[in-house]
Amino acid sequence: MALLIADVAAGINIRSYYSPRNGQRPHRKTTRYIVLHTTEGPSSGSLIKLRANGETNYFVDRDGKVLRIIERSRVAYHAGRSMWDGRTNLDDISVGIEVVGYHNKEPTWSQIRALKELLAELQRIYKIPDERVLTHSMVAYGAPNQWHRRSHRGRKRCAMVFASHTLRSKIGLESKPLSDPDVRARRLVIADPDLALALYSNAGKPRSNPRKQVPLTDASIISARRSAWDIARERYNDASTKYVFPDGTTRAGNRITKWKSIPPGTRVVIGDVARENASEHVHELGRDGASARDIAGEEHDASRTIYFLPDGRVRTGSDMSKQDLGSLPGQTKILMGYVHGGYITAQRSAFDVCGVKWNHPSTYYRYADGSLKSGDDVNENHIPRGTQVFFRN
Repeated sequence: MALLIADVAAGINIRSYYSPRNGQRPHRKTTRYIVLHTTEGPSSGSLIKLRANGETNYFVDRDGKVLRIIERSRVAYHAGRSMWDGRTNLDDISVGIEVVGYHNKEPTWSQIRALKELLAELQRIYKIPDERVLTHSMVAYGAPNQWHRRSHRGRKRCAMVFASHTLRSKIGLESKPLSDPDVRARRLVIADPDLALALYSNAGKPRSNPRKQVPLTDASIISARRSAWDIARERYNDASTKYVFPDGTTRAGNRITKWKSIPPGTRVVIGDVARENASEHVHELGRDGASARDIAGEEHDASRTIYFLPDGRVRTGSDMSKQDLGSLPGQTKILMGYVHGGYITAQRSAFDVCGVKWNHPSTYYRYADGSLKSGDDVNENHIPRGTQVFFRN
């Protein structure tokens, strides 16, 4: 049975409702950040998913009740592909707080009061200043895709409302980041100008008379100014994302290849996913793009872009010539932003290869038969020798 213990900390009622994955998660070596999230859906379904997969440390319901999902000192898989000030994989160095609600709607007063107390307690324990209390939309970043040729900021709009000075003041935060350090250092580019404006303007809101851009709404219709990526972001080519064309026909995201030919008026229906930080999407040549450049953009020849060729070879972008990269066969699989950790041997376990990331959902194991398995689908004691390990970095 689930552990459900009530106590009072810092003047608020907190209950421990631990994920079954809690005991499997390593303790963080350091804690530098707090990352705020919004569920983008109702309480019950969100709680079931977050608890089952251990995707947050704390869950704040609309009535102000706070649940512990993963112990505050342990790693929760809440930030996914993330970067801040050059540091990646922020799960390893941050506490995640999931707030029931939406990225563009202010939370309830009960949630505001609970958050104020919870943040004060966590900031005191970990000595975290206000400007290191971040939103998921600030830290999430995306790999190159059909629309953005470089790794980019704008993968998520999650919790962007918490960039507002007014709301931050209500939850006890008097300062916030004034700019994006990774864009400033040219590690990333801006893919969503309106989001950047909302996160870093003085008011934390878009200008009253902005230039013509994709508006900060949940509009789901593709137009000349709103692409599939603008609507669905990283889920644009998921099987769970459906495209309803103007003629009434429907096609799943994983069945579309000519993304820039989708007619205006097409409605995008984003389905439920089993996991927020599910396995990194494995791209495939021919399905997700006609060439390495189509899929990986300017990072197609990078050392951290991994190619799995149909004949069994595994190469990095930097290992191959321009000619090789230009003549890759169809069904070549591609991962971006990954390290090839080597092989499992009798003397070298998965933990030896990549440490606590061994069972992370974004870590991949390539078996001798060519199949790829996510870290949360493997048993560390039953990984065959000779299996290759790839982890995100």
